[in-house]
Amino acid sequence: MGSQAAPKEDYKLKDTKPQLGERWPHGGLRGGGGWISSERATSTYDLVEQMFYLYVRVVKAKNLPTNPVTGNCDPYVEVKLGNYKGKTKHFEKKTNPEWNQVFAFSKEKIQSSVVEVYVRDREMVSRDDYIGKVVFDMNEVPTRVPPDSPLAPQWYRLEDRHSDAKVRGEVMLAVWMGTQADEAFPEAWHSDAASVHGEGVYNIRSKVYVSPKLWYLRVNVIEAQDVEPRDRSQPPQAFVKAQVGNQVLKTKLCQTKTTNPMWNEDLLFVAAEPFEEHLVLTVENKIGAAKDEEMGKITLSLNIFERRLDHRPVHSRWFNLERFGFGVLEGDKRHELKFSSRIHLRVCLEGAYHVLDESTMYISDVRPTARQLWKQPIGILEVGILSAQGLLPMKTKDGRGTTDAYCVAKYGQKWVRTRTITESFNPKWNEQYTWEVYDPCTVITLGVFDNCHLGGNDKPADSRIGKVRIRLSTLEMDRIYTNSYPLLVLQPSGLKKMGELQLAVRFTCLSLANIIYLYGHPLLPKMHYLHPFTVNQLDSLRYQAMTIVAVSLGRADPPLRKEVVEYMLDVDSHMWSMRRSKANFFRIVSLFSGVISMSKWLGEVCHWKNPVTTILVHVLFFILICYPELILPTIFLYMFLIGIWNFRFRPRHPPHMDTKLSWAEAVHPDELDEEFDTFPTSKLQDVVRMRYDRLRSVAGRIQTVVGDIATQGERFQALLSWRDPRATNDCSACRHILAASSKISE
Repeated sequence: MGSQAAPKEDYKLKDTKPQLGERWPHGGLRGGGGWISSERATSTYDLVEQMFYLYVRVVKAKNLPTNPVTGNCDPYVEVKLGNYKGKTKHFEKKTNPEWNQVFAFSKEKIQSSVVEVYVRDREMVSRDDYIGKVVFDMNEVPTRVPPDSPLAPQWYRLEDRHSDAKVRGEVMLAVWMGTQADEAFPEAWHSDAASVHGEGVYNIRSKVYVSPKLWYLRVNVIEAQDVEPRDRSQPPQAFVKAQVGNQVLKTKLCQTKTTNPMWNEDLLFVAAEPFEEHLVLTVENKIGAAKDEEMGKITLSLNIFERRLDHRPVHSRWFNLERFGFGVLEGDKRHELKFSSRIHLRVCLEGAYHVLDESTMYISDVRPTARQLWKQPIGILEVGILSAQGLLPMKTKDGRGTTDAYCVAKYGQKWVRTRTITESFNPKWNEQYTWEVYDPCTVITLGVFDNCHLGGNDKPADSRIGKVRIRLSTLEMDRIYTNSYPLLVLQPSGLKKMGELQLAVRFTCLSLANIIYLYGHPLLPKMHYLHPFTVNQLDSLRYQAMTIVAVSLGRADPPLRKEVVEYMLDVDSHMWSMRRSKANFFRIVSLFSGVISMSKWLGEVCHWKNPVTTILVHVLFFILICYPELILPTIFLYMFLIGIWNFRFRPRHPPHMDTKLSWAEAVHPDELDEEFDTFPTSKLQDVVRMRYDRLRSVAGRIQTVVGDIATQGERFQALLSWRDPRATNDCSACRHILAASSKISE
């Protein structure tokens, strides 16, 4: 198994000591004399290791000569630095082209003292013609230090092949030395991905994405009037089908067959703003087991509905239905009707709920949909995505294993994607991102993926490498955490380490009072508790929200693909798993371990195992009987002392995946096979029967435990209900004794 392939120490969090912050060359002017170790304090990009790049901006060219044979010029520019070459796109029949493209060459890989910019004429048959070039000495390249304005490009005359004469034509260029903090960095062509060409270039760039604003749409279908089926000899048994995009819901059948049916049923949808979808309602008649007849239809824009910010009722409205059979071709016949079928609705967009698109255990945003209900941010989260170490090969290229890794981080509505580092098992990104924090009890999720869309034989989906989660409530404020997180993945063969992700994280507090205030309030907006959804509704709505987010981000350029979004949002977290069930059971046991230890200690006190302790406890018990007002202060004092004692042993690192607590190490192979099974199952009938019997056995034990808890609860309830007269009398006597003792103490 994969759990035996690596020692357990590799599964733990490790401290790292990267050189964070910006380090600049002295001066930063032309002819500055090379790179020395002087430092310049700055507040930007202080959570990453600085990486220097040579930037070449190719803006445009003018007065380029035409080919004497064809009479045309199809120009493009090639930027060459040592063994690295970058090319712009070519233009057909254009002597004054504009490219406005930036090339970035990593300083670590520079093996040349000059950078050469060639202008060439593309030929379809023979070799591309040489037009001219411009050569820059690396020692003469200026340094741009943010926040300075961008370096102004200049016109340069083209030289011939031997640099001894000028030729016709000029090219506008800007060449400077900078870092990854430069605003040209995200859109630049990178020498780190020099082997990527064509459309694959757009899939390697770093990007920031924003999830669409999601609303819950509540459709209360009250009743309908004057709905008539084709066969008017018998009244219809009606129901309503509602559709928003790909979401389809139906009301229950009306209990009585009538032309004026009533339902008074809520249907819930998820809608994304801007509202491109419509609410389509059809009133249908149930004719047979698999046959329905449409009696009326209406299409409504979501923009006409009220946006509710609290639990106050919404006014209902009547809408006329379009009769079945009167479409576009028979539109004139509608006016011949003396009456119209209509439907009574109460529809609103719920702004006081938070639309859940991720598991509540790892939620990253708890704000309600309506911006008017948002509180002020309580802090700033800054994350430096430094590098990955020891990644495993994810695919084969030219007969050897390789990995093209990129990292995705998600917190709140903001997603970030680093650039792709090609053909490297130890990629260095050194990119820093910032989020506003509205609640400390939230989680940031980071995932590492292998890019499979760089051209050539593309796979249908990007491969998962691993995922890391950091709970903000476990971070000390204003402290920089630099750790290496193991990327642990549970596979059908067992637990496997895919590499390590090195991060620098800082949570800055803006208002300590607001943080303390939030700890005293529930996690989700109050509407989730005043008018909660059912479990089935929450599961369905969450799945629809994830689908909408995946579709929206998949339409970006470059797209954040569906498999990436689903992995980050845990699309399959609701599926049954014996391993997860065991882990959750032992988590509950660990929660009650303190109560169990206390009960054992009280048992030892009662049996005089330690006479001194027993005497002290009896003295304390006697004092509390005489002075009952000291009970609560004593409890709080005890809790305070426990907190002071545990302060010495407080954890110094953010929590990470506990392979023992999650049962990832000790899981049975058959349980793993069941966890990775498809839904519905694709296993043989005998395997399914065995797993069903195992599930029945587990459910039987749970049933017994729940029954025992219910029995003990009923026995306690019987003390007050006189179901057990002797127990109730004894309980009443105890109450009288306590009341008398309190009066005596007064």
